[in-house]
Parts: sequence; C-alpha cells; structure tokens
Amino acid sequence: MADLRELYQQVILDHNRRPRNFRALDRPDHQAEGHNPLCGDRISLGLRIVDGVVAEIGIQGAGCAISTASGSLLTEAVLGKSLLEVQALIAAFRAMLTGAGPPDQPDLGKLLALQGVRDYPVRVKCATLAWHTLAAAVGGSREPVTTE
Repeated sequence: MADLRELYQQVILDHNRRPRNFRALDRPDHQAEGHNPLCGDRISLGLRIVDGVVAEIGIQGAGCAISTASGSLLTEAVLGKSLLEVQALIAAFRAMLTGAGPPDQPDLGKLLALQGVRDYPVRVKCATLAWHTLAAAVGGSREPVTTE
C-alpha cells in the first residue's frame, strides 16, 4: 500500500510541475471560470466540442499543487470523451472524493491518485474546483464557479 501511495504522490507532483493542456483556447465552444476563496485557487477552463466529443481542452490559472494537478489530470481524462462520458466522469470523481462511491473505480484511471485528498476535507475543494468548473462549462453556465 505504501508503494501505491508513493506512486500516487509522484503522479500529483508531476502534474503540478508540468500541468497538461495548460493554455487558453482560441474561441472555445464552452468555457467557465472557477475560484476557491479558501485556498486562493483561480482557473479558467475552455472546451472545443466536435460531434459531441471533447476535441480540445485548455485550463489556465494559479493554484495550489492539488488544484493544479487535479486540473491537469482532468484535461487528460476528458479529452476524446463524449459529453455523456464527461458527465459520468464528473459524477464518479465527486463520489470518490466525497466517499459517496467506491474509491477504487477502475474507470477513473490516474484520477485515483487524488483519492487520498478525501481524508483532508479542506483540500477536497482544491481537488474539485476544476471539476465544478468543467460541469459549469459543459452545462453552459455563465456564472463563475466558487467552492464556497
């Protein structure tokens, strides 16, 4: 179990140091802004949807290591997925972090690296900020997302 925690920690550190898809999209189809006032995390997320599938995604902002890693992992997880798959992934990720679902869901892949965050309730907001922002973008909400 210690080896698995070490691997998960390495995944989080890698995605914090080198966040994937960390860029703004030109003319995204869907976009949203998110803010976690408790930690100071701020993100902007944009998507380009082609034939109901996430063809391009970009995320930008500044935040703590958990927020940055979660946003980076999110971009890898949703790229190439249909909007229905994205919504299911959002629900599964939230369930994992709130304890409302089994923590070892195989469809979460690398996202399982963040499951230990649920032991630290204040950090759950950091890990879920990008996911709430993604839900708002997909849902067409124009209001900025906040974790408060």
